[in-house]
Amino acid sequence: MIEALDPEQQEAVLAPRGPVCVLAGAGTGKTRTITHRIAHQVSTGHVAAGQVLAVTFTSRAAGEMRARLRGLGIGGGDGQPGVQAVTFHAAAMRQLRYFWPRAIGDTRWELLDNKFPVIGRAARDCDLRPETDTIRDLLSEIDWAKASLVTPETYAKAVEETGRTAPMAPGTVADVYAAYERRKTDQDGNRLLDFDDLILVTAAILEDNHMIAEEFRDRYRSFVVDEYQDVTPLQQQLLNAWLGDRDDLTVVGDANQTIYSFTGATPTYLLDFTRRFEDATIVRLQRDYRSTPQVVALANKVIGAAQGRVAGTRLELIGQRPEGAAPIYAEVDDEPAEAKLVAKRIRELLAKGVPASEIAILYRINAQSAVHEAALTEAGIPYQVRGGSAFFERPEIGQAVRALMDRAGQFGGVAGEELLSLVRGALEPLGLTETQPDGARALERWQALDALVDLTKNLSTERPGLTLAELIGELRARAEAKHPPTMQGVTLSSLHAAKGLEWDAVFLVGLTEGSVPISQAIAKGDPEPIEEERRLLYVGVTRAREHLHLSWALARNEGGRKTRKRTRFLDVVAGQADAGRPRAAESGPSKGKRRSSDICRVCGGILDTREEKLRSRCEDCPSDLNDALVEALKIWRTGQARDQQIPPYTIFSNATLFAIAEHEPRTRAQLMRINGIGSTKIDKYGDEVLAIVSEHA
Repeated sequence: MIEALDPEQQEAVLAPRGPVCVLAGAGTGKTRTITHRIAHQVSTGHVAAGQVLAVTFTSRAAGEMRARLRGLGIGGGDGQPGVQAVTFHAAAMRQLRYFWPRAIGDTRWELLDNKFPVIGRAARDCDLRPETDTIRDLLSEIDWAKASLVTPETYAKAVEETGRTAPMAPGTVADVYAAYERRKTDQDGNRLLDFDDLILVTAAILEDNHMIAEEFRDRYRSFVVDEYQDVTPLQQQLLNAWLGDRDDLTVVGDANQTIYSFTGATPTYLLDFTRRFEDATIVRLQRDYRSTPQVVALANKVIGAAQGRVAGTRLELIGQRPEGAAPIYAEVDDEPAEAKLVAKRIRELLAKGVPASEIAILYRINAQSAVHEAALTEAGIPYQVRGGSAFFERPEIGQAVRALMDRAGQFGGVAGEELLSLVRGALEPLGLTETQPDGARALERWQALDALVDLTKNLSTERPGLTLAELIGELRARAEAKHPPTMQGVTLSSLHAAKGLEWDAVFLVGLTEGSVPISQAIAKGDPEPIEEERRLLYVGVTRAREHLHLSWALARNEGGRKTRKRTRFLDVVAGQADAGRPRAAESGPSKGKRRSSDICRVCGGILDTREEKLRSRCEDCPSDLNDALVEALKIWRTGQARDQQIPPYTIFSNATLFAIAEHEPRTRAQLMRINGIGSTKIDKYGDEVLAIVSEHA
């Protein structure tokens, strides 16, 4: 079972029972390693499958771990208990429901899954009338406090000691925090428990009730914690309560991927593991199976410049994949130009056969997505914003699952190709046509249903003989675990939300000072926030398997002042980054202000000749557009502008002309679909434009 693992992975799997710390770099196969370790412990009789509790931090990661464990035959089933792989919160909820009646008594509790209105009422109790954004800030601050074991009474002191920036006066936050806690208990003592309370109360029950603690510790003998660098003091308190005085604990993590300190996460417990367990086995996984050597080399350079205690544990990744393309660097004039450049290069990847679902655009804050959404829409590239509608909450997916359940009574044992045919047949009436439909909503529906078919294919490959009944069970489990299949479309995501994911091609955008590192980290004047921003970029780089594109814009808006600077974190590859800059970077005070028409639409470089400026690209840059059509449209636009005595761009922008040349519309309806062309311009210019297209297409 372990012959296919590398030597370090085997060392982790075969480590004796007891405290084990696996320091696993990005892409080094940590999930495979720890699931094989669990399987080895079970197969050798050290522990029964039902006595293992494995916890991680996201429902998706827990779902992935359960799928791996099922593949190894220790995920449960046929009436046999399997390894429990859940999040901290899910484990605490299950235990609390079981132990609450014995520990607390007849008072009831309910889960508070939306704290926003309760915190709003608590703020009003304190004579505040906060805006929506302020309530969100208070919610995040109370989350941090509870995760950090900070009470309303100790909040002000904790803020002072940590240098944390409170959303309002610390005393006021503490008052709202206290009012929030009061509002969760009614007159009869019944309680609302938020997600942090689940962990807090469960830990307290195990700490205060010896008999319950003994019962729990008899049930679970071995523990595994994934992403241990992200544990909070509150989660560590629960882990301590689970363990008692035992030491059968395996932790996996990488302190140099600690990026969630704003939520209370701290790498301290990982860094201090050998101090707590002096006889712990330490294994380092450094062979990177995810990324090409070129991506790995950049990742090593970025994190190699890190400083501080966390940096002392950094792992030098060793790329195991074949050689690939070097990372591409691009400096452009403004954010719209950056977005258009990214969209163009995504089109090139799509043309080469890279699936849209294997491409991601990653940014520091969610507000940066808008300009890229616009550019992708204009380019006709499908995309999805991570954090949008949950897959299993989509109405079409609910309808699909119900349609499959209707067939389960008669066809529950169907498997293989027959299963795929049955699934397709069930989804066709819901919108799964043979070809992608027109219309944004119809296409979104089609993509969701198609993702369900792809998931069925993948599951059938992983588990030969998978039946319809088993497929429905898997879909239910994934819905509960919030573990959706991959959708067809370029992913737009913040760097934080991308943790734990990977793509064939990654575009890291907005890499300027004030963005990465973010301005709040710079303003603190403390090295640790800056180092966390460095780690965030490191996480972003290591999401890429083959293609990596890094870009930054000198101004926010088109024509704006170019005052931005490239992130300091790329100074370690300054030579490469400078060499990768388009020629536009050469423009400076001595060159004068450049117009957008002077910039190559392919590489962003400076255009020198009239012919280059007319076609908006350098002579030696490749083109996927009809240059003759572009030139004819520009000549026509110039004539129109001269006759009407108006600027040419008010007729059609360059981007609109390029879109016309790319799509070559033959009807008014097709022309109307192009961004920047409305009914007024159709009436005024439509026939002339269509005639030009017809002549040069």
